[in-house]
Amino acid sequence: MGNALRFLYGQCCAEPPTTNTTYGGAGDQQLGHHGVSSSTVGVSALAQHLYHFEITSQVPEGLSKHVSSSKKAQSNWYKKLSKAWRESKPPPKTPEEASRLVFHTLQKHQTRDIEGLLSFYGLPLPDSLLDAPPLVDGLKFELHTLPVDPRAVADGDTVTVYVSTADTRESSRVPQEVQMAAVERDEARAHRNYPKADALHKQIKDAGYGVVHINNQDILARKYRIRLRGIDAPESEMPYGKEAKEELLKIIDGKCLRILVFDEDQYGRFVGDIYCNGVFVQEVMLRKGLAWHYTYYDKRPELDKWEKGARAKRIGLWASSNPEMPWEWRRNRSHHR
Repeated sequence: MGNALRFLYGQCCAEPPTTNTTYGGAGDQQLGHHGVSSSTVGVSALAQHLYHFEITSQVPEGLSKHVSSSKKAQSNWYKKLSKAWRESKPPPKTPEEASRLVFHTLQKHQTRDIEGLLSFYGLPLPDSLLDAPPLVDGLKFELHTLPVDPRAVADGDTVTVYVSTADTRESSRVPQEVQMAAVERDEARAHRNYPKADALHKQIKDAGYGVVHINNQDILARKYRIRLRGIDAPESEMPYGKEAKEELLKIIDGKCLRILVFDEDQYGRFVGDIYCNGVFVQEVMLRKGLAWHYTYYDKRPELDKWEKGARAKRIGLWASSNPEMPWEWRRNRSHHR
């Protein structure tokens, strides 16, 4: 197990640190002679500390000067972080990747603690902490989802996500009957009364909720259908429809997402910007030539720039000189019915 962990944490962990080793952040030169550059010193120190934590359950000395939470809370963070680090393939190499992993893993915790942890390792604040939601024009609310199920991706611009009802925004909104049904379903399952459990599950689903099974735990969660804001991907039956869906799946499958919701469309879907580990999903879809910038609804110049870049390179659907636009394809289909 130790060797596998060392391998996952990268070459910088060939020698685990001793218990009294402390790193004061990016300015610390102690790691210099290991051949670690000053820009990756924080990543290396974090990787070593996580490896060390798995062996000793000890959090690094000196962290308490940077954060206000108890040692017990700090242990909880390191437990989560070491699991996330092990599961990330490949593990973070740059300070930006490491700070995104920290933020993403600990996003339910206090912002000032996350900032303190990052400053302890001299890691930059990720964009997600910098662009505080109230500053985003027209933003209605923000969602932090559970890991995405691959079956939830309908096409290149639509996905169904679930948000745990333990989430601050959701907890106060769960209808009493949904909470009751979830409790009764657990009891029915414990008594192996599966027909009753299934009936209660249907009741939960009909109310717009679901029970998501993660890490051997059933989590009651609110269901949201999301339409990616500002882009229109080819429909499934169109050229590149399959590729667009596969690309979106590749980016978000099994990941927790941060979604900024701006609107609701006529089909009851929420229209939002999706971020996955700090990556802006719409940007990837446009740059890879797997979606159009939906200029009728969205005037953001950066989306236009990303689409034009893909067109100029003739990648994805732009390999064809005159690809049919999804909105025209839909209009033509409705006329032929």
